[in-house]
Amino acid sequence: MGKITGFIEYKRVDEPNKAVEDRLKDFREFTLPLDVKEQEKQGSRCMDCGIPFCHSGCPLGNLIPDFNDLIYRGEWQKALEILHSTNNFPEFTGRLCPAPCEKACVLGLIEDPVSIENIEKNIVERGFAKGWVRANPPKIRTGKKVAVVGSGPAGLATAQQLNRAGHLVTVFERDDAIGGLLRYGIPNFKLEKEIIDRRIAILEDEGIVFKTNTHIGVNYSVDQLDEFDAVVLCGGATKKRALPTKGADAKGVVQAMDFLTQQTKTIFGSKFSEEAISAKGKNVIVIGGGDTGSDCIGTSNRQGAKSVTNFEIMPKPPVGRSESTPWPFWPLQLKTSSSHEEGCDRNWLINTKEFLTNENNELIGLKTVEVEWKMVPGERPLLIEREGSEKNWPCDLVLLALGFTGPETTLSDQLGLELDQRTNFKANNYQTNVPHIFTAGDMRRGQSLIVWAINEGREAAREVDIYLMGESNLPTKGQGDLPGV
Repeated sequence: MGKITGFIEYKRVDEPNKAVEDRLKDFREFTLPLDVKEQEKQGSRCMDCGIPFCHSGCPLGNLIPDFNDLIYRGEWQKALEILHSTNNFPEFTGRLCPAPCEKACVLGLIEDPVSIENIEKNIVERGFAKGWVRANPPKIRTGKKVAVVGSGPAGLATAQQLNRAGHLVTVFERDDAIGGLLRYGIPNFKLEKEIIDRRIAILEDEGIVFKTNTHIGVNYSVDQLDEFDAVVLCGGATKKRALPTKGADAKGVVQAMDFLTQQTKTIFGSKFSEEAISAKGKNVIVIGGGDTGSDCIGTSNRQGAKSVTNFEIMPKPPVGRSESTPWPFWPLQLKTSSSHEEGCDRNWLINTKEFLTNENNELIGLKTVEVEWKMVPGERPLLIEREGSEKNWPCDLVLLALGFTGPETTLSDQLGLELDQRTNFKANNYQTNVPHIFTAGDMRRGQSLIVWAINEGREAAREVDIYLMGESNLPTKGQGDLPGV
């Protein structure tokens, strides 16, 4: 490491945010970058720790100490090469990843961990600003044709890796724009869509063909996939979890992803056939305490909600690391997002008993009950209602941020694919029971993180390449795709 004492000399400094009153005026990103010298100081905090546990914490196996050291030395272009060698899209992970690498950072045992995620974002953003991120089409084509179904992070990573191997790749997306949940599931204030567009332009220049408004099995017959030598299904886990509670069909009870998708489409003038959903002037309740729930809170506040309340059925996590999740594991710990800071009444151990409606089946409130979890050794936890704790909450809009139960099964039915016990697409080394059909990302592993989806896409591409060619030079996890890396 270039500065052995960097972690002693410098404290962690995070990017500041615009003031709440300013950032709520629009849907733009609101972080304010640190100056270059401060970023280089942050890179110098990376310790010469012997065994870099950040590697094991990162699903991609990013070479974190290497690029940290390079930016400390001011060698940003080399840092970008190292970063890109294991991560196709650091501009996505640098904004959206919960950074398990930082929770595994050795420095985190005694100080605030190295700000790895922010360093990653700044490396790639400097790369785009300097023109270092350029298309690199393959010099030789194999003539093999591969279809990738789905253009989220798993599909895009699969496509880029297979294109690098020289195959002819076509990506099919059922929506009107490329990006999957990056496009329509992540609010613009967390990921401006121009960030996606500039990367897609590079992938197109590298030779990848994108086809939007193409829903395989619906308006594009699965028989048409026969022209491809291999197919990789990366359609995600998109079956929304419902809440089987009385009154759940009321007008005003909305799935979170429908709400978020509409907002993004509204920003860019895209058409949608459903009735417009707006939080403006309404008392909003968000059910679900995860990242999607947080995104609904931030979006509701920007739309001008009268109030925003958040329900979570689980207990409030501890502020510090729990004994049940010791370092370097991902901690059970309270997370306060920027959206929470913008205004929200957070409630834990709350269960919805009934959606209250008027004579027109319009939502007017919620009936809830406080709960507790009873732990029984060897059995699943029991949910116990607290007697006499029922309460009515007036509200006009409820957003269900309850996650997803798995992939839609249209394709598995039509292609004759097996499902696993969790109703995900069953695969062995990413290969389904139909030999030329592979699957990756949330469609294979269930709802997960963007960084895992990119890893899945990279690993699946290698397996497809081996299937097509008998061997592969594509890297596996933690193995850079640069000479000597």
